[in-house]
Amino acid sequence: MNNPPIPLYSRVSLNRDFPEYNLKNGDTATFIDTVPDPEGIEEGYILEVFNALGESIEVVTVPQSAISPLRSDEILSVRSRIQA
Repeated sequence: MNNPPIPLYSRVSLNRDFPEYNLKNGDTATFIDTVPDPEGIEEGYILEVFNALGESIEVVTVPQSAISPLRSDEILSVRSRIQA
């Protein structure tokens, strides 16, 4: 990958759904660490997910390609984690 590295503790957004974590494309999190892929294919990113009040609700690991840095032209929104 030729993307510049994302600095530790940066806020990032997901660019795909992760139903196993009840997370969706566009959800935001904080990048807190990396883990190597035992097969050497793609590094994992450990993310801390917060609710709208800023309370930590989950720590998850996703592939590096599944996140993007936040940009100044984006607007954050909220959704319920409770599935209807």
